[in-house]
Amino acid sequence: MENFVVSARKYRPLGFDEVVGQEHITTTLKNAIDTNKLAQALLFCGPRGVGKTTCARIVARMINGFEEKAEVNSLNIFELDAASNNSVEDIRNLIDQVRYPPQFGKFKVYIIDEVHMLSNSAFNAFLKTLEEPPSYAIFILATTEKHKVIPTILSRCQIFDFNRIQVSDISRQLKKVADREKIKVEEEALHLIAQKADGALRDGLSIFDLMVTFSSGKAVTFKDVLNNLHILDYDYYFQVVDGLLAENHTQPLLLLDEILRKGFDGHNFIVGLSEHLRNLLVSQDARTIQLMEVPEATKQKYLDQSGATAPSLLLSWLSIANQCDINYKSSKNQRLLVELALMKMAHVQSVFKGNGAAPTQEGLKKKVN
Repeated sequence: MENFVVSARKYRPLGFDEVVGQEHITTTLKNAIDTNKLAQALLFCGPRGVGKTTCARIVARMINGFEEKAEVNSLNIFELDAASNNSVEDIRNLIDQVRYPPQFGKFKVYIIDEVHMLSNSAFNAFLKTLEEPPSYAIFILATTEKHKVIPTILSRCQIFDFNRIQVSDISRQLKKVADREKIKVEEEALHLIAQKADGALRDGLSIFDLMVTFSSGKAVTFKDVLNNLHILDYDYYFQVVDGLLAENHTQPLLLLDEILRKGFDGHNFIVGLSEHLRNLLVSQDARTIQLMEVPEATKQKYLDQSGATAPSLLLSWLSIANQCDINYKSSKNQRLLVELALMKMAHVQSVFKGNGAAPTQEGLKKKVN
């Protein structure tokens, strides 16, 4: 049996042009290398799985003129995991290595991952070397928590802030991987995986591998991803809003019961409903439609439903959902809290029709709470 290589490793970028969603970083680094103006101490900050270590390895390869497919673990490149090597002794061992010039290439590159995990004494032992490194030494520090890195280290580094990767960028990259692997996929399925990845491409690729394994050679479908990742289908929220528009609380309550029986949490439901209402609101203006991170096929559903809903009513519903979200954790009867929120939403229109006024947030607090 051949050894399986996970997609996150198999498709790790070998050049800056392959890095996803970090153009501001890759352009700056490429220009710095091309013009020979690369700082000797770099700090890469950002969430997990967005390309910090990958970019560090690409920098190490480019400044030494290594081939793209050359092994990065050469004699010129040293990687230290500060999470498990965070003592003064570990840093002193690294400093001892810095004294010797490279035997191959022009530079020795030291990549220190999770640098915020170093102890204060280890940070202090590192300061002098970081401030005045030998001409052949480049230090690239990576961290997910920049606020934990002491100011004296920050002041000695050129800082690069990596972004969370957009859902559309992750989805597009997953499609490329699927095409290369000749795997059939539904666009909605990839979009759902990208949303679940929460801005981390590595997480997205890991989830994609899981879904491919589950499908066992068949297409990766939207339904399979929903079931395996335990995500609530968009369609439930469209049905709930249809019931609210009909001023009938029965349908939303029955849908909530079905959702809870499937094992979903009431808090997740109300948070998801808030997101749905927000999407309906932003889809009412052509300038804000781009703020919705949903598949193209789903956008049309939002446009159709938002056309039947007044902005003031959506704001009133959002206010009720937000109050439910805030009070959920402290409530003794959480199911009743969510049901009460749905019943309030269903009858907001009738409350204000009786007074001859349109629903507003101020009026809502007086009449419904």
